[in-house]
Amino acid sequence: MQPQPDFIEDVRSASRSMVRALGFMGGDFAGTDLSPSAVHALIEIEQGCGRLSARELGERLRLEKSSVSRMLRKLVGAGHVLEGAAEGDARVKWLALTDLGQRCVASIHAFARAQVTGAMAQLPPQQYRTVLEGVRLYADALERACDAGAGPAASLAAAPVTLHSGYRPGLIGRIAEMHALYYAREADFGLRFEAVVAGGLADFCGRLHARGDAPHALHGLWWAEAQGRIVGSVAIDGEDLGPGIAHLRWFIVDDGVRGAGVGRRLLQAALDFVDRRDAFRETQLWTFSGLHAARRLYEAHGFACVEERPGDQWGRRVLEQRFTRQRP
Repeated sequence: MQPQPDFIEDVRSASRSMVRALGFMGGDFAGTDLSPSAVHALIEIEQGCGRLSARELGERLRLEKSSVSRMLRKLVGAGHVLEGAAEGDARVKWLALTDLGQRCVASIHAFARAQVTGAMAQLPPQQYRTVLEGVRLYADALERACDAGAGPAASLAAAPVTLHSGYRPGLIGRIAEMHALYYAREADFGLRFEAVVAGGLADFCGRLHARGDAPHALHGLWWAEAQGRIVGSVAIDGEDLGPGIAHLRWFIVDDGVRGAGVGRRLLQAALDFVDRRDAFRETQLWTFSGLHAARRLYEAHGFACVEERPGDQWGRRVLEQRFTRQRP
């Protein structure tokens, strides 16, 4: 169902007000004398940690190659950015911030945090979550609409997604990356969380490889692929919680395909694996309070929350939750 015309105009008006307030209409942006695209480029380069190419930067900012090249020349000339050849392929240039660039980005973050803090101070605390969820929903919808308009080649959401099982090169790093990026945004988790994910997954993959894919195997790992890129994962560990218990772990879906049913397909593949094995009497998973979409998906597949307790194993104190699903 399409929204009514009056609603469309109200959203447009609010969007224009936000654009004006954030400074996109001219003058200094984010407390700098840089253009909005240059400011966002510096932030993306910082987050790329020295492994972002000019082509990838253009894709993230939705800018043409020539525009990115001109902008990078200015940033390099101003002493904010360095370009270095990628190991094994001199044609690819990795982008990194100089010390000056890092100081500039730090001031950009401070300016933006002050903007948000000042705005939120105008609202009662009980409306904070409403603002966050509304802005996030709108931004995600805009992203999907832009991707759809750019055609299938530019959109993971429009690409066919296939499921695979077992290990492949790069899998551990990619799954850890998806977890780190998502939970940094959703729960402010950082280095400790990413290290726990990567270390635990590396240990698990060693056991997975040793057991193979025999009918009696107690371990399974599934991953979704779109346009040659891993966009989701889930695993069943049949050892770490004790006899008879299947542990559902590393369930994650990339932002580009979220909402397209990929998570449901991955979860079903894992549970089908469990249900085919008499060795399991139940499946358990650990998560934490506040991940409402994930909880709805778990409950739709027969899980129930049976335990809640405060914990900080992931680097920040949260209300941890244990879900269980009995064998059908």
